[in-house]
Amino acid sequence: MKVFFKIIPIIAVFVFGMQKSQAQDGEGLFKAKCNVCHAVDKNSTGPILKGVKQRWNDAGEGEFLYDWVHNAPALVASGKSKEAITAANFSPTMMPPQDVTNEEIDAILDYVDSYEKPAPPAAAGAVSADGVATDNIKIVPNYRDNLNLFSWLFGTTLVLLMAIILLAGSITSFLKSDFFIDKLAAKKKESDSSNSTPLLILAVIFGAISMSNSTYAMSMSTAAEKALDMPWLKIESTDLYMMVVINLVLVGVLLYLRSTFKSFVDMVKPASEKVEIPASAKPARKAMRKLNTILTDVVPVEEEAKILMDHEYDGIQELDNNLPPWWVWGFWATIIFAFVYMFHYHIFNTGDLQVAEYNKEMVKSKAEIDAYLSKMAMNVDETNATVLEDEKSLASGKALYTANCVMCHNPNGEGNIGPNLTDEYWIYSPDVKDVFKTIKLGAANGMPEHASKLNPIQIQEVSSYVLSMPYAAGKEPQGDKHAK
Repeated sequence: MKVFFKIIPIIAVFVFGMQKSQAQDGEGLFKAKCNVCHAVDKNSTGPILKGVKQRWNDAGEGEFLYDWVHNAPALVASGKSKEAITAANFSPTMMPPQDVTNEEIDAILDYVDSYEKPAPPAAAGAVSADGVATDNIKIVPNYRDNLNLFSWLFGTTLVLLMAIILLAGSITSFLKSDFFIDKLAAKKKESDSSNSTPLLILAVIFGAISMSNSTYAMSMSTAAEKALDMPWLKIESTDLYMMVVINLVLVGVLLYLRSTFKSFVDMVKPASEKVEIPASAKPARKAMRKLNTILTDVVPVEEEAKILMDHEYDGIQELDNNLPPWWVWGFWATIIFAFVYMFHYHIFNTGDLQVAEYNKEMVKSKAEIDAYLSKMAMNVDETNATVLEDEKSLASGKALYTANCVMCHNPNGEGNIGPNLTDEYWIYSPDVKDVFKTIKLGAANGMPEHASKLNPIQIQEVSSYVLSMPYAAGKEPQGDKHAK
């Protein structure tokens, strides 16, 4: 019994894996064999497939469904299936026989029945209540400017690192010198107490830089992006922020090492070497002391008895110093800033809050994207499409026609499920703009849309190729006669 319970999870994983694999196979089979004429959840050239298996089973003709897919004309001619006759009446042209196995048919229908329509993206051109466009467009950073700024920051980082290494080396050499050891020993201090400090600081710096590298979003540009004038290295805004933070840390470490080195030198400097302050420098030194008093409001040591508090803890007394003036000023500045912020953004509405600023950025980005599409000639639509006559465009249009249109219109355009594309009769119009629109958006009589498969340039190439096709005898005329 214990073995049985151990086997159950293995069996469950195996069955789940098989079901997942079957669903993936069903999706691939649907796209390879059915996607041209059928949509998953709506009528197209062929009827909707979602629920078709259950419908045939409810009619008691589930076993005929396989016969219908294998050879629809034969099943209709036999008269054994009412569902087959109903399906045949959906389109003027019957579905041709399909070379698939029963297992493949089950996989396709299982995929169709389990299909869930993804959430639609934000509609293009959608606007908010205040009239601001809210298109869901990703803002692309200016990678070239980012790369230039990153280069300067990286150069600064290297300079700071070199300065830190040199200063740390100087401190280490000084701490190991006999002169310093002797002077320090005279004061009964251990010479190694601070010996590892510079090296430890360097280790922390390099470790932080190495760890931060894993958070960088920078990446190399692909060949296609380089062709679009993209720099060789894509630097995101987060990379720049990280480099700024690293540089600030390095500056702080450099200043700390400088102060440490000066302290070590002062510790062993003979009193005779201390230089008297010239009289000319005394006013400046006095001014600095005054500025320090203003900023810190520290009571002189000789007057500390005035601010001693009454209580005492283990021989330690507390001084009642005032808060540093610079801290108090900063506190009041935050209060003033809060009032200015509230009036600016929430009362007078003279500034944009995050949502409004985001919407404006979206409008700006939309304009940039439109300019980019215009530059790349991707702004073709049913209002400005033209007939392309160059050999390269027509060759591309032929390849696209072969991949997407042959199933319904046959290789030479003589028509099959769809109408003959080479005669003088058109259901809509032989104008390139109308042909473009039909291919792009589809039509109610079964023509599927191709906007999700082809970009505007490709649709224009297919339209141009269709209009250039020579006459081929085939399906009977449909629509009105036009001069092609």
